[in-house]
Amino acid sequence: MARAIVALLIAFAAAAAAQSAFVRETVLHGRRALTLENDRMIVSTLPGGGFIGEVRFKSNDPKKNLNVMRVPHYQTIDPHTYDSAKHGSQYGTGMQRRLMSGYMGHFVAFPHFAAASDAELAQDYGQHGEAIAVEWTIDSTVGTDDAATLKYSAMLPKTRYRMERTISLPADETVAYVQESVENLEAFGRPVQWTQHVTFGPPFVALQKNFVDAPIATVVRRGQGATGDPRVFSGNASSWLLDGSRRYVYFTMYNLDYSVLAGYIFETAPNRWVLDWQENQRMQEKPWDNQVVARGICIGDSIVGGLRNAVERGRQLETPVFSWIDARERRSQSYAFFLADIPIGFKGVADLRIDNDRITIVERETGATTALKAGGLRALAR
Repeated sequence: MARAIVALLIAFAAAAAAQSAFVRETVLHGRRALTLENDRMIVSTLPGGGFIGEVRFKSNDPKKNLNVMRVPHYQTIDPHTYDSAKHGSQYGTGMQRRLMSGYMGHFVAFPHFAAASDAELAQDYGQHGEAIAVEWTIDSTVGTDDAATLKYSAMLPKTRYRMERTISLPADETVAYVQESVENLEAFGRPVQWTQHVTFGPPFVALQKNFVDAPIATVVRRGQGATGDPRVFSGNASSWLLDGSRRYVYFTMYNLDYSVLAGYIFETAPNRWVLDWQENQRMQEKPWDNQVVARGICIGDSIVGGLRNAVERGRQLETPVFSWIDARERRSQSYAFFLADIPIGFKGVADLRIDNDRITIVERETGATTALKAGGLRALAR
């Protein structure tokens, strides 16, 4: 029996090695993960809460192979396993308890963004909605010569939605493509907030060394006491309205000490708002403990904390701050994220273009361009 198991494992490893792109079950920061991998890039997601917790180049160069996503200084768990009696002393018992128990990298805030009310918290419905608080089910995994594809989904029993997400990583690209959908299971329409909370952490995030670029139409608000360039990580948050005249919007991030540019590209209409959330060792309560350094680019249909607040405000700068999903409606959106190799001393991104199945990155000040193969972006470029 033991020999048979060993033979099976060897055969599985050989089959995976023969594929140009594949999906495999792994462990990330002590938790079960599903990893998409090709010869150049690794993407890992956690079924517990649906977090995308690892995005990195495959390289022997320490200036290039870092995980750009936030990995906490403490051990996380799958949020659906959180129990106040067992875990409260480690992760807290307040509104953020489930989020903070499992918080890694990129998550989707749905069906509301930021704070919940006291009444909602009494129903165990907390910070950033229900999608991060449940277990996501693996529906299918496919690895071929062309691409690795993972499809997974989540039922949200308290709010009565179903979410699906498909991530595809082509064999010959450093671009991952995401199709995400939500289905209203109720027989009535209702307001929602749908925001991607993409959180980066050390060493990629560091004071005065980490920069973000995006097609900003208006800087709506700067953090108290904030001065200088809003592109740079200073520990002070800001919020932006993105340029609605573009066919697609984007943001990119880099660190002066590393040769990695990370970026996301989105459909414009549902993603006009950005909160550039920054934390630099200020939060004292568990499990923050004055140790968290993180930068979260929260991009979607709102920057207003709490769904009721968003509905009462309605619009800001003539732009809605929530959206609507009708009875039994299924809504979908597509986006992509990528890594690009940049030189040390890179000046930042003046513009990002999609044309001829390529992402073209235009450097600030110099006008130099970097092109990435991106065959799956035709829908965003229309």
